[in-house]
Amino acid sequence: MSKEKVIIIGSSGHSKVIIDIFEKEGTYQIIGIVDFNRSIGESVLGYPVLGPDNALPEITKSFPGCKVFIAIGQNWLRQKVMKNILSIIPEIKFASAIHPSAQIGKSVRLGSGVAVMAGAIINSDTSIGDFTIINTNASIDHESIMEDFSSLAPNATLGGNVIIGAFSSVSINATIIQGITIGSNTVIGASALVTKNIGENVVAYGIPAIIKRTRKPEDK
Repeated sequence: MSKEKVIIIGSSGHSKVIIDIFEKEGTYQIIGIVDFNRSIGESVLGYPVLGPDNALPEITKSFPGCKVFIAIGQNWLRQKVMKNILSIIPEIKFASAIHPSAQIGKSVRLGSGVAVMAGAIINSDTSIGDFTIINTNASIDHESIMEDFSSLAPNATLGGNVIIGAFSSVSINATIIQGITIGSNTVIGASALVTKNIGENVVAYGIPAIIKRTRKPEDK
């Protein structure tokens, strides 16, 4: 049985993790990398750079039915790239990358273009939105929601019934207790302990986490 084909957008360290997932998962054959910061003929972990983003229509013609994976870690930029791809290839389909060691519970709903890294745990009846990232050893307990383009860094932990708003990031080793809601476009800092709801467009950290400043959605 032949594998589906996938083109990876981006060539950063995040992209290298995605390559490893696809190789271990075994569902997709990686065709190559698309990145405007690289020259055609370069390679990333043995895969050729095929060209910049605007070359995708011609590239995909050579591989009918191939999918695309956007391997960009920054949430807002990942959305911009997605919109640009759809504007030039409206019919394109997006692959998801799920590491074989990830533990996915019963009735978990996974969106399109999702990355679930090695050792991640997603417990039952949780909803994972489109183009989200669940990073290495991150843990999500039951009935939680990750909205579109949100992300968990390595070792981030969510209790049950937690909601992470669209484009929000939970940083490395942060913990959010059960029943908490994090608004959209918000960043929870490294090793924070979140015990109360946090609104949108802010940066919060500390033990317990408190809001330190506001932020714009497009801020890194």
